[in-house]
Amino acid sequence: MKRILIATALLTLSLLICAQPTTQVEYFDLQDVRLLDSPFKHAQDLNKKYLLELNPDRLLAPFLREAGFALKAESYTNWENSGLDGHIGGHYLSALSLMYASTGDMEIKQRLDYMLSELHRCQEANGNGYIGGVPEGKAIWEEIADGNIRAGSFNLNDRWVPLYNIHKTYAGLRDAWLYAQSEPAREMLVKMSDWAISLVSQLTEEQIQDMLRSEYGGLNETFADVAVITGDEKYLKLARQFSQQLILDPLLRHEDQLTGMHANTQIPKVLGFKRIADIEGNTEWSEASRYFWETVVKHRSLCIGGNSVGEHFNPTNDFSRVIQSIEGPETCNTYNMLRLTRMLYQTSKDKSYIDYYERALYNHILSSQNPTTGGLVYFTQMRPGHYRVYSQPQTSMWCCVGSGIENHSKYGEMIYAHTDNELFVNLFIPSQLTWGKKKVVIVQENNFPDKPETELTINPEKTTEFTLQLRYPAWVSKGELRISINGKEYPVSENSAGYVSIHRKWKKGDKIVMKMPMKISTEQLPDHSNYYSIMYGPLVLAAKTETDNMDGLFADDSRGGHVAHGRQVPMKDMPVIVSEPSEITSLVNPVEDKSLTFTLTSLYSEKYPSTLELIPFYRLHESRYIIYWPQATSEGLKKMQEKIEQEEREQIILDSKTIDKVVCGEQQPESDHFIQSQDSWTGFIEDIHWREANGWFSYRMKNTHRGGKYLYLKYFDIDQARAFDISIENQIVGSARFEGNHGNNMQVQILEIPEDIDNEFLEIKISGNSNLMTPKIVEVRILSSE
Repeated sequence: MKRILIATALLTLSLLICAQPTTQVEYFDLQDVRLLDSPFKHAQDLNKKYLLELNPDRLLAPFLREAGFALKAESYTNWENSGLDGHIGGHYLSALSLMYASTGDMEIKQRLDYMLSELHRCQEANGNGYIGGVPEGKAIWEEIADGNIRAGSFNLNDRWVPLYNIHKTYAGLRDAWLYAQSEPAREMLVKMSDWAISLVSQLTEEQIQDMLRSEYGGLNETFADVAVITGDEKYLKLARQFSQQLILDPLLRHEDQLTGMHANTQIPKVLGFKRIADIEGNTEWSEASRYFWETVVKHRSLCIGGNSVGEHFNPTNDFSRVIQSIEGPETCNTYNMLRLTRMLYQTSKDKSYIDYYERALYNHILSSQNPTTGGLVYFTQMRPGHYRVYSQPQTSMWCCVGSGIENHSKYGEMIYAHTDNELFVNLFIPSQLTWGKKKVVIVQENNFPDKPETELTINPEKTTEFTLQLRYPAWVSKGELRISINGKEYPVSENSAGYVSIHRKWKKGDKIVMKMPMKISTEQLPDHSNYYSIMYGPLVLAAKTETDNMDGLFADDSRGGHVAHGRQVPMKDMPVIVSEPSEITSLVNPVEDKSLTFTLTSLYSEKYPSTLELIPFYRLHESRYIIYWPQATSEGLKKMQEKIEQEEREQIILDSKTIDKVVCGEQQPESDHFIQSQDSWTGFIEDIHWREANGWFSYRMKNTHRGGKYLYLKYFDIDQARAFDISIENQIVGSARFEGNHGNNMQVQILEIPEDIDNEFLEIKISGNSNLMTPKIVEVRILSSE
């Protein structure tokens, strides 16, 4: 029934807007694919357990509070009671819907139905279609509807990204309809979309675009989905209204202006551009989306398929911060890049999208779940010798928990695709597919990637003719793929789409075996600096180093608990591959009787052995590790070590004295320090973010054990006639005037904290002075010594 309704809506909408069909392949419903024993099935089972450990009444608390109801349980802490209240509840709807579709588990379905019934109560009580947990949301939505819009990158009318927050509720309701066939969810979704139409009905296009400066998730995509679900063009108009031109216009011109931008703010917007394009048959918007994907994947992504440093896009010609930072690629980014990849593959049938999807799925998404606890990872550090932090279900309410519980609920979505008479086998994940229209069941079994082959058994109800399209993986050398049918070798010929086509009349029990030899390869950082990762087929290999000083390995509910704040091993101590780049693969050798285990030799380090063991990164957990290896020839080794040591010495000393730090202008550090501001805005020079103000801005910073002695400020002295006052706990401790004498060279000022100020938390306020703006402040620290 659901398929008929959606098909009818699609037809109605296409008649309304005269869109041309753009899909090249169709996907199977998650209900049609059941995972068999594999690492992915294990991850799915563990994620189901994690979902059921979450307390729905605690997730519902923000929604009930805003609707005026008594709470059944206290809200979760962490991000759920400090401004982003309710966002995990929206993700939870999506995750439950996906998990129910993937497993048919009735306990999951009951949990979903309960969430929806309580949200329905909230919508009825609100009386206008709205559902949300945004603190004091009714007041800010009234302000916005009246044209009183105060937008910043990470705030809107003094709230933490409320549009982003409610997008999770919209997406959760949509998914409950699409994946769990919940009619109440559909009705709530439509009513809430009507509320959004009312919200912006009196706003000009300029006012809406001003509002969209605040992160809004993928609202444009969801509204486009509502247009398809209902067949009503007014929701497509709404989707276009919620599409930010500032991001779209450069992409239409094929201009990469992403450096310094908050990465996961932009990716969902492009999902919306692509969704609208596919509905309208808009080739320009579709091409802009493809260009974005190409730019991010080919020029801004790392070997694991992830991107960003400190949540932001770094320069394409300088990945040094990626290597140095303890805030590596964010899991949310890859979650959304895979969603975009899925859209692009469907309208192109281009196998390169599947090659990327597979790489990111194994090396980032699968690796982001602790295989024992089910805990989820926010940042995957590329810094050699560092480690990752795992969430806990009762303490950790980050965005990457929200997207994470979705990630591990939908592994069946891309294994297969089809046309009327073709079946595409894209991923080698053990599974059973029921192709209803063909009355065929296909079983895929393997021990991949330990054994680089897979077996497909075709079981039609009766002899059936169709074409099997087997993906020729990019990591298999030309001419090395072997295929047999019922034990007889089949001549392999890769077609222009990157598949091996087998057209025949299939009978029950036909077996196809694909043998896909893997080889060792290396991949250099995208900026071509001398750091290399080591791959085996599609797998990133990594080395465990040690397990010392992994502070916060399992996160508490602190605002910065998702960051691995433990000791950073100096880069100068990290092993260096001493070799010509072209010879690195010869230094990697398999370990006998240990599956997918290798040794890497010819390493130089005063701390580590000259040989280390490599395993697939997705199997490496609760340890420090190395993914990217510095490389030097024997002649260049000494010079390289001296350069690294010189660059790190001052930074390590500064970090050792730092009690707390805010990177100004970056969303999460500022949110974690409860930014408040008036007449203030942010920007960046290259990839260095800053904040300035005509008025003021402030942070609430930790003064652990009351040990802070000095306040450290780093800033650009680049603009003439700037001035500021610095106050701590409302006491002015310093003032200065600036004349723009130092250009892009960063300046530092260190101020003494008065002895009578010794609170555990300090309010640091930076204000303009004498009617002048502040300089561009880059970083604020509390130091234990000068």
